[in-house]
Amino acid sequence: MGLRAFVRGSVVAAAVTAGVRTAAEASPPGGAERWTRTNHRGEPISLLEGPAVAAGLAAGALCAGSGRGRAAGLVATAGAGAFGLVDDLAEDTSTRTKGLRGHLGALREGRLTTGGLKVLGIGATSLVAAAVGTRRPGGRAAWAADVVVNGALIAGTANLLNLLDLRPGRAIKASAALAALPVGGPLAAAGAGAVAGAGAAAWQRDLGEGDMLGDGGANALGALLGTRLALGLPRPLRIVALAGVVGLTLASEKVSFSKVIAETPWLKAVDDLGRR
Repeated sequence: MGLRAFVRGSVVAAAVTAGVRTAAEASPPGGAERWTRTNHRGEPISLLEGPAVAAGLAAGALCAGSGRGRAAGLVATAGAGAFGLVDDLAEDTSTRTKGLRGHLGALREGRLTTGGLKVLGIGATSLVAAAVGTRRPGGRAAWAADVVVNGALIAGTANLLNLLDLRPGRAIKASAALAALPVGGPLAAAGAGAVAGAGAAAWQRDLGEGDMLGDGGANALGALLGTRLALGLPRPLRIVALAGVVGLTLASEKVSFSKVIAETPWLKAVDDLGRR
């Protein structure tokens, strides 16, 4: 059953990702310029990979997931992908606000940035996904506590994957590593398959520096992986996972992940794998 769900999820996700990307290239909504950005080399790169990957992940979770996992995965992935895409396309670059701290600071000042909207939106959809997917084995209070932990884990993982989308292939490689973690639950095989299929379909363009995930794709990847962990790990391990995600997120405000990777030989070797 697990192998069947993995294969179904990977095939559906790969097919939908490739199909949406091809269709978008033929007729980019709003024109190609709207989807073009500049990468770390100063070269043009397309954001069209992001919505294609988000669509593939959502389709893979929907077709291969089971029970509550199917609905939770769809809500988390679609929500993170949609709010990430809003930030990609509507961000005011003239007053660029960076980092989680920056967007939360703007909210405290009464300014709603697209990044702040993304934080609120992904937080809300993550809680809905957690409420849909979390079982009620121990009463209402225990269920509510689990929903809060699970929702925070989904939203936090969505943000963490986005923090890694700074170099070609980095977020896809990190998502593959997280998808390989042995967990149970209704998204165990289906979620891993969807991540593998969408990543495989996007791999060549991403590593070739023609495409990037952007917030829409990276947030969707992280949200599905977070949902897989939230619905598949026992409570103590979910709390440990959440603490790790929060710790890395706080560290990112002070430390450059790219610098750490560049200065750690084995991480640099993995990070460089497959690049130009």
